[in-house]
Amino acid sequence: MKETKRLIRLKEVIDKTGYCRAWIYRLIKDNSFPAPVKIGERSIAFIESEVDQWIDNKIFNSRNKAA
Repeated sequence: MKETKRLIRLKEVIDKTGYCRAWIYRLIKDNSFPAPVKIGERSIAFIESEVDQWIDNKIFNSRNKAA
């Protein structure tokens, strides 16, 4: 069965991560955050599963470094 991809807009990424818009763009520029998908001439979105995996990795790395 093929996984359904869901695109989310920047506002939802901000809500999920707690980061501001500028910081998310800085992470993207540094290749430290999932790249956005261009969905229109002036619109981008993110693949939700990639953002969720990035969050999971941050949690995992944070907890393993503390141990």
